[in-house]
Amino acid sequence: MGQAMRRTQAERSDESERRLLDATARVVAEHGVSAATFDAIGRSAGYSRGLATQKFGSKQGLIEALISDLHDQQEAKLAAYHLDQRPGLEAVLEYVDLYLRHLGDSPASRAYFMLLAGSVADASDLRAAFERSHERVKARLVSLIRRGQAGGGLRPELDADSAALMVGSLLLGVSVQWLVDPQVDLDAIRRTSLQTLKLALAAPAGK
Repeated sequence: MGQAMRRTQAERSDESERRLLDATARVVAEHGVSAATFDAIGRSAGYSRGLATQKFGSKQGLIEALISDLHDQQEAKLAAYHLDQRPGLEAVLEYVDLYLRHLGDSPASRAYFMLLAGSVADASDLRAAFERSHERVKARLVSLIRRGQAGGGLRPELDADSAALMVGSLLLGVSVQWLVDPQVDLDAIRRTSLQTLKLALAAPAGK
């Protein structure tokens, strides 16, 4: 019975953390970074300010946890498409396609880029958390690109690290533009991006 109680407490802890992270993303997306106080987040999640403080210690701790969580959510979505089992070029293009298709689906994406913009503008310590998140994306893309080069689908002369950074920067630029102008035609940008990347990355026929 004690073990069942401990499991229940762990489940409650997980649920409260999930609700606090979701509330943080919601508050940031709807009201801006400065509005994400422990009071506002606690109210949105249905908890007290004290629980948010207890869970994350500080606002920076909370935001760092949110950044990591948003990245994990993105990776979980991508994992369902088994990109690592597809040919390299196809996997890279599918990664870009999925990213741009789902960019505007939830407040989480908007919150992420609002926080990113704020951390760069303020030269805050949160930049390190975003750097870690972006390095994880780069590592995934480098792996896909190198596999494509080994399989013959991607240009062998490309520097994989630079190519991955180029793809990631394209996605980052589109995301920031979407943040500035939520009415931007993401579908048209997605199609153009895929066509451009295919021309830039694909190995010439017969090579």
